[in-house]
Amino acid sequence: MQPFRRKNIGQILIDRGSLTSEQLAVIVDKLGTTRLRFGEIAVHEGFVSEEDIAQALSEQFNLQYIDLRSFKMDEELLNSLPPDAIYRYRFVPLELTPHAIVVAVSDPTDVVKLDELELMLDRQVQIRIASESSIAGVIKAGEGTRRVLREVSEDFMLQLVKETDRGEEVLSVESISDDTSPIIKLINTTILDALNRRASDIHIETGHDGVDIKYRIDGVLYKANETIDQHFQSPIISRLKVMSELDISERRIPQDGRFKIRFGEKSIDFRVSIMPSSLGEDAVIRILDKESIASDLKGLTLENLGVSEREIKRLRKKIREPYGMVLVTGPTGSGKTTTLYAALTEIHTGEDKIITIEDPVEYMLRGVLQIPVNEKKGLTFAKGLRSILRHDPDKIMVGEIRDSETAQIAVQSALTGHLVFTTVHANNVFDVIGRFIHMGIDPYNFVSCLNCVLAQRLIRRVCVACRRPVQYSDEELIEGGVDPEKFRGKTLYESKGCDECHGTGYRGRVAIVELLELNDQIRDLIIAKVPATQLKQAARDAGVMFLRDSAEEKFAAGITTLKEINRVTFVE
Repeated sequence: MQPFRRKNIGQILIDRGSLTSEQLAVIVDKLGTTRLRFGEIAVHEGFVSEEDIAQALSEQFNLQYIDLRSFKMDEELLNSLPPDAIYRYRFVPLELTPHAIVVAVSDPTDVVKLDELELMLDRQVQIRIASESSIAGVIKAGEGTRRVLREVSEDFMLQLVKETDRGEEVLSVESISDDTSPIIKLINTTILDALNRRASDIHIETGHDGVDIKYRIDGVLYKANETIDQHFQSPIISRLKVMSELDISERRIPQDGRFKIRFGEKSIDFRVSIMPSSLGEDAVIRILDKESIASDLKGLTLENLGVSEREIKRLRKKIREPYGMVLVTGPTGSGKTTTLYAALTEIHTGEDKIITIEDPVEYMLRGVLQIPVNEKKGLTFAKGLRSILRHDPDKIMVGEIRDSETAQIAVQSALTGHLVFTTVHANNVFDVIGRFIHMGIDPYNFVSCLNCVLAQRLIRRVCVACRRPVQYSDEELIEGGVDPEKFRGKTLYESKGCDECHGTGYRGRVAIVELLELNDQIRDLIIAKVPATQLKQAARDAGVMFLRDSAEEKFAAGITTLKEINRVTFVE
C-alpha cells in the first residue's frame, strides 16, 4: 500500500490558475535565501492574494475554506471564551457544539498552537481555513473587541502622559476595570471605541434630553451610543479638563488643551476644545493617531491619496521646481497637511535641507527637521519661520498661514530662492488670491512667487463589501446636477451599509483636487483684478479641472456615489 502524499501547495496554485511556473521558480529560489514561508513570499511578491493561499491550504489539507470578509462575530460565543484567547491564538470562533468548537485559522500546520488552544478551551477544536488578514479584520472590527479590551485590563492600560522638560512623565495608569470610576471608564471606553472605528474626532454634545457622544468617521458625524443622562455632563467635561490640564472652575469661556495617551506600545495625541453653551459645556476631541495615519497612507505618496493621474503629473512638476510657493487650500479636515507630507516625501532625497513648522507635528518624516508651534512659550508661526530662514533651509513647510506677518515672511522666502509649501483656509483656488491680498500682501509679489494653488476636498469611498450597481434615469442625474451623457455605459454604485463599514455605506476617503498652475496670462489677470468669472474662464482654457469635475470623475469610476459628490461639491 502506497503512503499518502499531500499535494504540493505550489502545484495546487498552478492547477487553480493562480500562479505560473515562472513565478513558482522565483518563490522556490527565494525560499533558500529567506526565513519567510512559501505563502508569505508569494503574497509579498504580489503573485497571489492571501485568499488564494487560504483556498490552496484548504485543498491541501482537505479542510473547508471560509470567507470571513462579511462575517460578524457571535457576541454570545465570544463571551464564553477566555478574554484574551482570540488575541493570543489568532482565531475566529464560528460555532460551539457540546463537545467541540469550530474555529477559523490561517495556518493549519501550527500543531503546537492548536494543541494549546484545545487544552485552554477544554474541548476538541475543529478547523476551517481563512486568510490571516480576514481573521485580523474580524477580530478588530467585531463588536466583541470592546468587551475584550475591557476585560484584558492588564495588557490594555491607558497611560495619561504629560510632556515635561525631562521627557515624558506618566500622570496616571488607568485600566478599564470594575473599580474604576464610571466617568473615567466612560471616557476610556469611548476613546478605545473611537480608535477602533477609525474616528477622527469625538463630539460630546449637551442637549435638552441629555448628553450625546458622536464620532466623526470619514468626515461625517455618527451617534456612538444612546443619549446619556444630563447629570453626567458636568463630570464628563471636568474629567476632560483634568486630562487636558485646563481650569475646572472656569465654565463661561472657551478653553483649548491637549493630552497624550500611551496605549500599549502606541502613543496617541488628542486635542481638546471646550465650548460653553446655553445648556452647559460641549467638547470636541481631535484624535491625532500618527501610527494609523502612517499605515493608512501606505508610505505617503500622491497615488495613495487618490489624486487622479493627470493632476499628479501636473503637481509633481510644480513641487520639483527650485523655488517659489506651493499653496494647498481647503476647509479644516480636507487633508491639506497630508497632501503636503506626501509632496515632501516625494521630493526628499537627502540632498536638500527641509524644515517644517506645524501645529502640531502630525506625522514624523525621517530626515526632516520638524518644529512644533508653542504659543504658550511664544513660538508662533511667524517667529518660527524667521528662525528657520537663519537655519539654511532649501525647502520649507509652513503648517498654516493665519496672519499677515506669517504671509509676508512666507512670500518673501519664496521670492528669495526657497521652495515654500503651505496651507491656507479658503474655498477654492481663486478665493486664496483675495485672502492674501486682504492680508496686505502686494499682488505683484504674491503672483510672482506663486507656482501653483491646489484646492482640495475629501470624498468618501463607497464600501466595496456592500456596494451595488445602480441604474439612474436621465431625470435623476440631471436633478443630481450631472450631465447624463458623461455616464453612458458606466457602472455607477450605491451602498446600503454593512458590518464592514459600520452601516454607513462608505469606508475610507479619497482626495479630489483642482490645481491652478500660474502662467503669465493668469498672473496678469490677477494683477489687473479682473472679475472671478473671467479668471475662471482663463483657468479652464489653461486646462484646470475644477473640484466638481474631479468629483464627477470619481463617481464615473465607481469610487463614490451621486449623493456623496453633491454633499462635498456643488454645481457652478
